Order: sequence, then structure tokens, then C-alpha cells
Amino acid sequence: MSTSHKSEPAYIHIVLILIIVGLTYLLIQVAILEPQRVLEQERYWKEESRLRMSNIKVLEILYKEKNGKYTDNFDSLFALFRKDQNIQAKVDSLFKPLKHGQFTLDSLKWSPKSHTQYILKIDSSLSVDSVFTKSGKFLRMDTTIIVGQTYYLECPDGYGSIGDLANPLKVNQTSWGEK
Repeated sequence: MSTSHKSEPAYIHIVLILIIVGLTYLLIQVAILEPQRVLEQERYWKEESRLRMSNIKVLEILYKEKNGKYTDNFDSLFALFRKDQNIQAKVDSLFKPLKHGQFTLDSLKWSPKSHTQYILKIDSSLSVDSVFTKSGKFLRMDTTIIVGQTYYLECPDGYGSIGDLANPLKVNQTSWGEK
């Protein structure tokens, strides 16, 4: 009795090797390379967002020096920059360059990840006082609105915030510990 051993054709082995190589490549892409790319992109968005927020903080400080209060209007901040030649001349010393290397004013109000506008708020308080005559007769109510002594800037994508509306001691303090 003779037994003959019949081997499989070579093309089956080649196809199986190609499938193994393809699946190995796919596994490396999904398990190693893609998560690294996602982490790098997230790190870029975080750094870029914080740079933009830091530059907005500088604009808020300059706005307060000029106007005596903060603003919650990006157009007012940008108008201050565009109208003041002294600020434009000191762009490199006042503002941090963005990740792509340039200070770009119009990009400051947009979060790099979601392209949504940063949340910018200012405080306002209302003071009501009654005015009476010497005889005690009511004359009128005086109301005073105090606006813009503190501001709050927040990234809509959760990369941090600057300031606190409730605590004036944190007016220019970043949530990520930048000075």
C-alpha cells in the first residue's frame, strides 16, 4: 500500500501569506499608529487653543488699560488692535505665536478643534439706591450698573478657561497654571 501525499498548490500559500501580511498591517494601523495620530492631534488642539486664549487675555488686559473695563465682544477687542498702531508695532513681544508660527488676529475667537467661538463673558452688577429729601420724602431710585470688572473666557472644547466672574482675584488666571 502506498500512500501518496498530495501538497496544496503554491498559490494558496501565497494568498494566505498575503492575507496574514494585510491583517498584520491593519492591526498595526488600528492598534498603534491611529491612536498615536489621534493623541498628537489632540495635543495640537490643546496647545493651539491655549495659545489663542492667552492672546485673547492680552487683548483683554490692553482693552481694560484703555477703556477702564473688560469687554465680552471680540469685535471690540479686534478693533482695539486694528486701531492702535502701538499694539501692532509690539505684536511679537505682546502676543504668542500660534502653532503654525504666526499671530493671526481673526483666528483668535475660534477654537481650533470644533471651529466654534470661545465663550467670553464679563461681569455686571446693579446697584440700586433710594434718594430721600431731608424730611424723609422719597424722591427717586438711583441705579448704577458696573460692567466689566472681571471676565471669563472658556474653550468650548474643554481645554481650559481664564478668569472667574465670581472671584476678582482670578481675573487673569488660567486654569492650566500659566503665568
